[in-house]
Amino acid sequence: MAAVPNRTLLLVALIPVALIFIGTGGYHVVEGWGYFDSLYMTVITLTTIGFGEVHPLHERGRAFTMFLAMGGIFSLFFAATELIKLVVTGEIAALLGRQRMERNLSQLRDHIIVCGFGRMGRYVCREFAAMGKPFVVIDRTPALLADFDIPGGIALPGDATSDELLVRAGVKRARALVTVVASDADNLYITMSARFLADKLFIVARAEDEHAIEKITRAGASRVISPYTIGGHRVAQAVLRPAVLDFIELATRRGHLELQIEETRIEGGSALAGKALGEIHLRQRLGIAVVAIRRPDGRMVVNPGSEVTLAEGDVVVALGNRESLDQLDAIARG
Repeated sequence: MAAVPNRTLLLVALIPVALIFIGTGGYHVVEGWGYFDSLYMTVITLTTIGFGEVHPLHERGRAFTMFLAMGGIFSLFFAATELIKLVVTGEIAALLGRQRMERNLSQLRDHIIVCGFGRMGRYVCREFAAMGKPFVVIDRTPALLADFDIPGGIALPGDATSDELLVRAGVKRARALVTVVASDADNLYITMSARFLADKLFIVARAEDEHAIEKITRAGASRVISPYTIGGHRVAQAVLRPAVLDFIELATRRGHLELQIEETRIEGGSALAGKALGEIHLRQRLGIAVVAIRRPDGRMVVNPGSEVTLAEGDVVVALGNRESLDQLDAIARG
């Protein structure tokens, strides 16, 4: 859709330029004037300023002037009309908005791509916005993105199954991709496309049907989420272990600063790498409890003892207040 206003703007810009070239060349050929005098005569004729002739005109020069004046008036009127129409209809603003969006997309790094802006997609985007994470949301229904106003996000209408659109969204520079469209087939295809374009990308995919979980996993998803499975599990836990469920919800709620559960990766050069938990005294120094450690090979060490040693690439799952968790993250990143 951007091609139409682009062509119109190009036409509007070319008409005055073409008339100036025609007029300048015409006076130079017909009257034999120099290029500057020819240009000056052309400009005052097209703008209808009414200054006198630069030099006395021959009969054929006057005929050319009438042709240039009449043609110039109608051509410039047409160009002005088209420009006003673009301004009134908002097409110029839309074009500038698209250009600004493309510029913002090209500058994004370490962002998250969300495919699908349905009910689940909206919740996902709001969570990322609340945590200050930049993201791009893609949906094939432009009407769903027409009033998009979630902070920190860029709305990109289009089909997320298109490799070209994923590249525009910065899939090769992204931190992660979340695909939560309604169709398992589309989620499968998007997962395959994203994995092909970025082999190390972290991909979370939605699966409506339990039988689709294995297929989407094999297609390259890092995690597959089944809303009905999770919903059913939480309902059962609300009956069987309500206190445990309350604690988990409390620790994972972003607004609860007194107690949160967070994960932090041990980076190279961190003071924590190569140290045992008993040596760094996280509970005494920061009031943090380490509840689990995920090793680089995916193995999970639950409730680690003081003799467990941290290594580069480990992901520490810790429980504490927000300030202490941020301090731990800073130390872990070196």
